[in-house]
Amino acid sequence: MSTKSRNLFGTDGVRGRANSYPMTAETALKLGAAAGKYFSRGKAGSKRVVIGKDTRRSGYMLETALTAGFTSAGMNVELLGPMPTPGVGYVTRSMRADVGVMISASHNPAEDNGIKFFGPDGFKLSDEEEASLEALFTKTPKLVDAEEIGRAHRIESATGRYVEVAKNTLPRGFSLAGLKVVVDCANGAAYKVAPKVLYELGADVIPLGVSPNGYNINDGCGSTHPSHVAEAVSASGAHMGIALDGDADRIILVDETGEVADGDQLMGLIASRLAARGALAKNTLVATVMSNLGLERWLEGQEISLLRTKVGDRYVVEAMREQGLNLGGEQSGHIVMADYATTGDGLLAGLQFLAMMVETGKSASTLARVFEPVPQKLVNVRYAAGATPLETLAVQSAIADAEERLAGQGRLLIRKSGTEPLIRVMAEAEDETLLNSVVSEVAGAVEAAA
Repeated sequence: MSTKSRNLFGTDGVRGRANSYPMTAETALKLGAAAGKYFSRGKAGSKRVVIGKDTRRSGYMLETALTAGFTSAGMNVELLGPMPTPGVGYVTRSMRADVGVMISASHNPAEDNGIKFFGPDGFKLSDEEEASLEALFTKTPKLVDAEEIGRAHRIESATGRYVEVAKNTLPRGFSLAGLKVVVDCANGAAYKVAPKVLYELGADVIPLGVSPNGYNINDGCGSTHPSHVAEAVSASGAHMGIALDGDADRIILVDETGEVADGDQLMGLIASRLAARGALAKNTLVATVMSNLGLERWLEGQEISLLRTKVGDRYVVEAMREQGLNLGGEQSGHIVMADYATTGDGLLAGLQFLAMMVETGKSASTLARVFEPVPQKLVNVRYAAGATPLETLAVQSAIADAEERLAGQGRLLIRKSGTEPLIRVMAEAEDETLLNSVVSEVAGAVEAAA
């Protein structure tokens, strides 16, 4: 195991406010040069990187800077344009590129951005690989000779490749005819491909969030604002709604009554479907510590095992690969189906749900309520730069007291976000009065120290 540190990388690549460190053109340039060197070591001949992005205005700046860095290291650059994160993973592998890059801050607001790397196998990098890359980043890059500088060009067919891959996850001849579906693309990376896939499969599509202007990504729309979809479903009489996030690697479902179903419900449904077919590897689902206790109890009744990881879809994927498993995800809506993709894919998960509606003839509301969740409350507390609220005695004392009160009745999870300056305070308990009290006290202590 590498002992190198990861100060630049968080739980999902490098992320921050655009034009502020680390999301500056200078950092992207250096990171591109370092990644170019890291992924081309020991390889002769042409070396390639594919770069996709979401619709943030700052994506142009970072795309250009990364391109300069990669070409200075001798790599040829294939620019994909707006493309879902799972699509970048797929194209990296299908084009036999040496590395893939996604420029996106996922569900974060437009002023943020991020850089995620994929290895040649289409999977996100491990902690150890990111640490090695970061070690190169801290050094002065070694540039190639003038005649070895790489070149760049834009690929117009990339989105078409992903559209076909998405459709081919369903049986040939499968049709969504007769289903009216609302799809909210969050003015993000899937604004072209998601409606197109659904339309070509025969659905009556009502698209939302498909007019990106560089600043409206995730703004009152997408998976972080499912009420937008719920209203459209109700107004149009749609059979269900799909809400994607800015880079389309997560999904939140809305049934025909306007009720929202999170990733836990969808994971449970897909797991049971695969298990019934004998297709759930080792009869095990991988989820994070955030997933509801109700899901765990329900899975036990279905004789399906639950393997928990720390938060982050990359850790879910790592566990799946280590254990040879094919289904995992997060409550937030990352659904990883290893039979089809190398990372969470909101659109593919939505297609699987629609397939179950067609196969069973059941409504979305019937399918989307797999288990009764244990009452759960999550409060996010923003902290100032440089603050370390979890290290204060007052916060530690509040956490210890909360854990004592919840002993045998629920659980408490406190964690620092890897993508935003937030402390997430989450608890579960059957007693909602106790639940609210515990979360309020811990969150209050954190806020006072932030």
